Amino acid sequence: MPLTPLDIHNKEFTRKFRGYDEDEVNEFLDQVIKDFELLLRENRQQQEVIQNMQSRVDYFSSMEETLNKSIIVAQEAAEEVKANATKEASLIVKQAEREAEQLQDAAQRRAQRTDFEVEQMRKKIELYRNRFKVLIDAQMELLTSHDWDAFDSSTRGVLDEIPAVAYNDDDVV
Repeated sequence: MPLTPLDIHNKEFTRKFRGYDEDEVNEFLDQVIKDFELLLRENRQQQEVIQNMQSRVDYFSSMEETLNKSIIVAQEAAEEVKANATKEASLIVKQAEREAEQLQDAAQRRAQRTDFEVEQMRKKIELYRNRFKVLIDAQMELLTSHDWDAFDSSTRGVLDEIPAVAYNDDDVV
């Protein structure tokens, strides 16, 4: 058990012949008691300061731990957001590529259909041209044939009786 100022004050020494001066010893003990009380008071104050500091250290340690956890949670959330954004961007790119491919396929089909239609028109034009040429050739052959001479002599009197009719290209349907 530690020594207290009261223990020092109440301490009784045995007397011997030719011992120390009692008043001098008592004065010294009084001084020791005062110094000891001062040291004990300072010690208590220091203990209180230490306890206060320890409380603050505990508080800041707790705060540090909370901040570290918050930082970890924030980092994980940021990584998750980044991963989700990357996935979403990838999906958007894939969808855009699919849509572009669909548009390209549709344009290619339209181009093929147009090419087919153009080719069909060319064939129809060629067919019409050939038919028209055949018709013209047939008409030319008819016009250059000798049958007209026979027709001309047999119809001279009939044609003279028919009134002249004006032929207008606008009337032809």
